[in-house]
Amino acid sequence: MSNLTVRVLVAVVAIPLIAAACYFGGTYFFLFTTALVVISANEFYLLAKSKGIDPSAVLGITSAGMVNAIVYSSGIVLAIDFLIIMLLVAMLAELAKKRTEGVSGVFANVGTTFTGIIYIGLFGSALTAIRQRVGIENVFPGDTDAGLFMIAVLATIWICDSAAYFVGMSMGKHKMSKFVSPNKTWEGAIAGLVFAIAAAVVARFLVLPQFPLKVAIAMGVIVGIFGQAGDFVESMFKRDAGAKDSSGIIPGHGGVLDRFDSLIFSAPLIYLLLKFFR
Repeated sequence: MSNLTVRVLVAVVAIPLIAAACYFGGTYFFLFTTALVVISANEFYLLAKSKGIDPSAVLGITSAGMVNAIVYSSGIVLAIDFLIIMLLVAMLAELAKKRTEGVSGVFANVGTTFTGIIYIGLFGSALTAIRQRVGIENVFPGDTDAGLFMIAVLATIWICDSAAYFVGMSMGKHKMSKFVSPNKTWEGAIAGLVFAIAAAVVARFLVLPQFPLKVAIAMGVIVGIFGQAGDFVESMFKRDAGAKDSSGIIPGHGGVLDRFDSLIFSAPLIYLLLKFFR
């Protein structure tokens, strides 16, 4: 069975399940986002360890999941308070390790531990905040509208990625970075941005009529620019670690972080868009 066939089969199974979790929300979506941040955090710390860094991985993975749970149950303000405490804990955990083995690597270890908590845990929990309407209750007329919005975001990201890939493969001539992601081109990135905006506008007229057109366009711009930037950021980490994929957990697709890097990176900006620019 070819790699493309495996990728398609996995997508055929996974996409309806993810869409259902988005639509029904509640516990279903919380379980999805929890799995997303926990597995992605684990992959992030494994990449760091392959680079010779020794983050407090258990603390980081647990904290990433806890941030998402706190956002789901109590909101973002309490999650920020939790992060302050976790920064103290991360430094104390490193102190406990280094007390008897020397202080080499402290900056890298503490920085990587907390970067994973913020990058994966906090950014990923923005998805939960959007779907559960945390602090943005007035943005969506009903719970179903929030579910449709999340589906629209996912569809926009997938369309953006597909457009960037196919246009880049067929027409791309100007490389964006031979060091970070040598196969990506400016032509593909521009196509991704254009298709992201178009997809967001179409979604607005089909399932999100309560949203001003400017908000839909802004969402498309965020996905088209920062979603693709998120893919580059993850590629940067993988290149530094000498890894092709963040893991092999998804047949034909690599790791969870590989598949959802654009979503994780753009999620906090989409949340802020809904919060401040309604």
